[in-house]
Amino acid sequence: MHNLKVARHLFTWTKEMAYADYYEGTLTNGVIGIQRGREPGVMIYMLPLNRGNSKAVSYHGWGTRFNSFWCCYGTGIESFTKLGDSIYFEEQGKVPGLYIIQFISSTINWQRGQFSLYQNVDPYVSWDPFLRLTLTVTSSMAADQSSLILRIPSWTLSSGSKATLDGQSLPVPAPGNFLPLTKKWSSGDKLTLELPITLRTEPIKDDRPEYASLQATLFGPYLLAGHTNGDWDIKAVAGHPPSEWLNSNVSGTEAALQATFRIILTDPSAKFSSIKDIIEKSIALEPIAFPGMLVAQLGKDHKLIVQDASSAQPSTFILVPGLDGKDTVSLESETQKGCFVISGKKLKIKLSCNTGSSDAKFNNAASFVMGKGMSEYHPISFVAKGVRRNFLLEPLYNFKDESYTVYFNMKP
Repeated sequence: MHNLKVARHLFTWTKEMAYADYYEGTLTNGVIGIQRGREPGVMIYMLPLNRGNSKAVSYHGWGTRFNSFWCCYGTGIESFTKLGDSIYFEEQGKVPGLYIIQFISSTINWQRGQFSLYQNVDPYVSWDPFLRLTLTVTSSMAADQSSLILRIPSWTLSSGSKATLDGQSLPVPAPGNFLPLTKKWSSGDKLTLELPITLRTEPIKDDRPEYASLQATLFGPYLLAGHTNGDWDIKAVAGHPPSEWLNSNVSGTEAALQATFRIILTDPSAKFSSIKDIIEKSIALEPIAFPGMLVAQLGKDHKLIVQDASSAQPSTFILVPGLDGKDTVSLESETQKGCFVISGKKLKIKLSCNTGSSDAKFNNAASFVMGKGMSEYHPISFVAKGVRRNFLLEPLYNFKDESYTVYFNMKP
């Protein structure tokens, strides 16, 4: 929070883009994620960036609404009362100006400009890498001449950038500059801005040679973290941009993450409209935290592991009515009849063979509820190809209890 105050003052004194970029990155990645989702008053004292850690087991862990307070807890809460204080900056003068430096849906009643301005920002998504912004003017009077000055962030590209004013195309300056527009604004004026969102990496701030391969990945202003307990080796392609070795993917807790799988029909031509349509069909399982990888059996000990779908022979299962006789399903091994996937301790699954039809404990463990996953992909999600596994990358602010790594070991 104190860093944001310093950046805010430096921007008002200098109007330098670097401070606006810094403010956006710190607000997006360092402030929003210190509150536990939509639970007001539940904060963390420090945001962990070490390998395979989580916010839940960080320096202090999550606080509580009323009973757990540390020295900077009040500052953390204060941050969420000031989310709108650095979106717009006014410049006085004969022709007044309004700087728009943060892309946050909001409304400002600009008295000096004699109009209200509504800013609408489309949600960011990984499969449509553009920032789309619309500014609409409303006014009940004839306004004097004034300027709107839009920030063109350093993380975008000149190629593909577009701006229009009332349907007329405008030239867009290079990233890291401002787009100034001066006129007598009237009600109904509409300004649109479309900026490409790039994937990029940033090295860790450590000059020692042994850490030269550690880098973080960002999507526009969003710092991406990977779901992992410690594995951090990524197959980066030397000299190639991250977009060539990161693929866009189509919340919760660690438990929800481990309990969610995608069902993949082994017959790609098969179609279904309900769960009943895939009963008695052959399927494979993709864990949500291991995109592009499938559950496979290791050896003859019935141990189930996760392997790359392109290089391993995954285990296939027949989806059958639940053994517990309820509205559930069971997964029978296609190659080992009578052997089913069962839930074990610590959210682990394994393959086990039925010892008798009357074994209620076994039948319950082998029965699963089919429905919406307990965890979901964030709209900004990517798959990174790792040395030993694939990684699901999502914005750092979205993590609550899940284990993650921010800096990955990126070697060719």
